[in-house]
Amino acid sequence: MKRNRAIVTLLCVLLILAGVTYVDFFGVNAEGDGSASTIKLGLDLAGGVSITYQVVGDEAPSATDMSDTIAKLQKRVENYSKEAIVYQEGADRINIEIPGVSDANAILQELGRPGALYFIAATDSEGRANYNYQTVQNSDGSYENVYVINKTIEEMLEDGSILLTGTDVKDASAGTIQDTMGTQYAVNLIMTEEGTEKFAQATENAYNKRETLGIYYDGSIISAPSVNVIIRDGNAQISPIESFERAEALASTIRIGGLKLELEELHSKVVGAQLGVDAIETSLQAGAIGLAIVAVFMIAVYLLPGLASVVGLLSYVAMVVLLLRGFDMTLTLSGVAGIILSIGMAVDANVIIFARIREELATGKAVKSAMKIGFDKALSAIIDGNITTLIAAFVLLLLGPGSVKGFAQTLALGIVLSMFTSLVVTRMILNSLYALGLKSEKLYGVGREHKTLNILSKRGVFFGVSAALIAAGFIVMGVNQVSSGDALNYSLEFKGGTATTVTFKEAMTLEQANSQVAPLIEEITGSAVQIQTVQDSNEVIFKTDTLDVTKREELNRMLTETFGISDDMIISETISSTISNEMKSDTIIAVVVAIVCMLIYIRIRFSDIRFGISSIIALLHDVLVVLAFYAVARVSVSNTFVACMLTIVGYSINATIVIFDRIRENMAIMTRKEDLKDVVNKSITQTMSRSIFTSLTTFIMVAVLYVLGVTSIRDFALPLMVGIVCGTYSSICLAGSLWYVFRMKFAPKKEN
Repeated sequence: MKRNRAIVTLLCVLLILAGVTYVDFFGVNAEGDGSASTIKLGLDLAGGVSITYQVVGDEAPSATDMSDTIAKLQKRVENYSKEAIVYQEGADRINIEIPGVSDANAILQELGRPGALYFIAATDSEGRANYNYQTVQNSDGSYENVYVINKTIEEMLEDGSILLTGTDVKDASAGTIQDTMGTQYAVNLIMTEEGTEKFAQATENAYNKRETLGIYYDGSIISAPSVNVIIRDGNAQISPIESFERAEALASTIRIGGLKLELEELHSKVVGAQLGVDAIETSLQAGAIGLAIVAVFMIAVYLLPGLASVVGLLSYVAMVVLLLRGFDMTLTLSGVAGIILSIGMAVDANVIIFARIREELATGKAVKSAMKIGFDKALSAIIDGNITTLIAAFVLLLLGPGSVKGFAQTLALGIVLSMFTSLVVTRMILNSLYALGLKSEKLYGVGREHKTLNILSKRGVFFGVSAALIAAGFIVMGVNQVSSGDALNYSLEFKGGTATTVTFKEAMTLEQANSQVAPLIEEITGSAVQIQTVQDSNEVIFKTDTLDVTKREELNRMLTETFGISDDMIISETISSTISNEMKSDTIIAVVVAIVCMLIYIRIRFSDIRFGISSIIALLHDVLVVLAFYAVARVSVSNTFVACMLTIVGYSINATIVIFDRIRENMAIMTRKEDLKDVVNKSITQTMSRSIFTSLTTFIMVAVLYVLGVTSIRDFALPLMVGIVCGTYSSICLAGSLWYVFRMKFAPKKEN
């Protein structure tokens, strides 16, 4: 690279970085559109809309119907936010919390009254029209063509005009069809087994009478398609529809109308964040401080390449913020976990590259050659480590529940950006600095040959220590199960509890509720408290473990005596877990599929299934040891638990692959004099500085978050720190040893 080109390159990189950073802070216009302040934040960070529905009817709904309705509503509201949650409140209520939104009325209008969907005949048995297509005048003087209903639903149910209900529809989806008019938009309907028979009769009657078939939802006819053929297989199509958006909206309405229970809105409100302004501010401060410490560390250890990596890292952070807003993602505490992991992987890629450059300089190569070879040799380890984690992120994005999808989104985004900044931005900066005359080896650091550590000789000790830690964890979980009924300290998200809504005399901020009320409630209930404020009201919601009558009375007495609140201003409701059984099973399935896909990729890339098996065992080891820590330390197992575990898995697999990549490389050039044991020990030693330095930088980021964060953030950061240490230990001390044992026990046929 010539000097002038180097200057232009550096200026372009710095100007782009400055421009993106400016947009992150101030946006693209005077209103601040596109800035970090406009990023959608989850319910735990910024609050959102809370809607409570009640089941229509005098009879109490069955547990099965409630569970089915909750599961279907969960899928529906994830269209608003991947982090939306649906849970049961009391015996016949369902609560929906949708983060990152503030217009409750708009959402209620779209949802309508879930469950109230019917297919009705155009005329009754006596030939009277159930609905007519008419032109009506609106209040503003404009005219509109609409369907006017002539009877009540009760009357149509009585005279047999209701032919099917929403529960007879198995699925509804938007699609396209090709006909003589070209591409047409349509809604595809699939009926249930029972619905197929009803639909066949309904379409036969409508076809013979040359009538339409009305679809009624929440008080109006939303569609009345003509019936052109008798449909006996339960597969129908509504077309043509004016746009794909309209088709998607109609399909979505039909799906929501397919709930087993009919619901009516009880109340809706805009709730405040669960963590509060202080939590967000301290998290941002922690991120900035952690990033500054990492920057100083990288420059101190890696000199000029470290400086280049800092610019690359700043570019990474700036672009993550920009694209979070650009892709309209909702950022939650789980999403922060994905970003932390991808920052660690961005640093990791740089450490791998710089270590390689130093190794090449140690062999006597010139700086320019060393840089080229260093980037080339580091490429395979970086790609393999990032792709395995990216595979896991995509599987979780496709199969995981809402809370896991939020984590997977930010992780996938972070991985792609971290690879770009490490392999492109950092390289451009480093080459430009070299072209500007910074060519001395002293500026890059020359690697030194370290004495090979005999890790494999201690494998028995390492295996024993790991087995003891895991066994201790299971023993403690067993003791906890017997003594308290729960192996782990499950939070409200897993167990459910009691929601106490208190209307204070004056509006109370989240910070005030945390400092003035929460300690008093914790003293009475003996459990942690989750707090939500309600916008434009004096209401505050306190969620605790399930309270018996005695504790409820004691809590009410404390509130009346301390804050002068009357009993009628205190409402208590039992709430179900927000992490449903379906969400748990979806998470397990997604994680298993992700691990299998990672195993397949490692098998293909390394041409040795023993590498894949060893890495998966190391992952399971890390998960079990961290699980043991949760049990021993009684850290709260909340909705961030899954994200924490997945972060540890992603971090660990990346570290393990770097070692395996070096083993593969060294095996290709090993001499006859070298023993396989020597190759493994040498590979682990060569990559040890990378393992330690990467772990240290990531640990620093999380540790600062732990020191400055509020309680809920500490409960998330503490096990993450344990997982980072554990992942480093398993990569260095276990992964290579496991592969060696499998290699010796199950040697390739050509070696027999």
